[in-house]
Amino acid sequence: MSVNTESSLKTTNRKIHNLLGLGLALIGILILLIVPTLIPPYYSYLLATIFTTALLATSLNLVLGYGGLLHLHHGVFYGIGAYTVAIILTKTSWPFALAVILGPILSAALAFVIGWFCVRLRGLYFGMLTLALGQLVWAIVYRWNALTNGDNGIHAIPVPDFLTSISSVYYTTLLVLLVSLLILSKITKSPFGLTLLAARDNPVRSESLGINVKQHRLIAFVIAGFFAGVAGVLFVLLERSVAPSLLFWNKSAEILIMCLMGGLTVFLGPTLGAAILVLLSMIVGLYTEYWLLVLGLLLLILVLFLPQGILGYICEKIKGRRQRGGSLDASN
Repeated sequence: MSVNTESSLKTTNRKIHNLLGLGLALIGILILLIVPTLIPPYYSYLLATIFTTALLATSLNLVLGYGGLLHLHHGVFYGIGAYTVAIILTKTSWPFALAVILGPILSAALAFVIGWFCVRLRGLYFGMLTLALGQLVWAIVYRWNALTNGDNGIHAIPVPDFLTSISSVYYTTLLVLLVSLLILSKITKSPFGLTLLAARDNPVRSESLGINVKQHRLIAFVIAGFFAGVAGVLFVLLERSVAPSLLFWNKSAEILIMCLMGGLTVFLGPTLGAAILVLLSMIVGLYTEYWLLVLGLLLLILVLFLPQGILGYICEKIKGRRQRGGSLDASN
């Protein structure tokens, strides 16, 4: 087989795979648009929860999977986005649209402040500093009763009339998730995203080539904080209440496990991990109170048997088959 023929076959196969992926994505979106008309409201609520959590996990993976940074307290940006909207809507007369805009912006601003200190460190030291600073923010929210109502949280958050039904919230969370995933996908495939991957794989060589590794990591940290704030806004629309537990470290641990479960090296891995973990928490909660114990066992199984995650494992198998098939064609 000539080189030109082999190259054209690879190009054709790539186009077929892209078209197949696009077709499956459109079918999936169409199904999600129809689903609320076929299921009870509770399941629409459950799906909206999965959408919100999927966005949160995907935002973390920009730093964790693509940046290679052990971020242990991503939930703090989720909580700040939610609390910003809650405080504005309950304690001021500012318009709803402004609250929705300020939530992600303040989350990104906090991410810039925390990231500015953290990107100077690497590995476990980076993770421990994010954990410490995140817990500091949680303590402030927990103790600032005049502004945040302390451990009581904020409840009965008013929202516009068009967002009072679960179906409207469902479609809103779905739309925001799809748009956010599209933007994050473009970021990961952009020159910035490829540079971030290079800095993850070999930071010393990247710096020797003139890449400002710290700057790229800080930008990724801020982008991740922004989209975590977007997820926090969606949480308020869904739950109409917030509590300090949103910012506590165990929430961040759940997000981390979602990324590990789905696969850090696959863009949609955290989305799959979020769906599995949300459904598992609901099912386990029906039968036992020891959800954290189940969560720990899940993490142990993942580390021992599926270190690349579920979707990562599937993609590796598919890639291996393609390579074996390609080598057989070449030999023929």
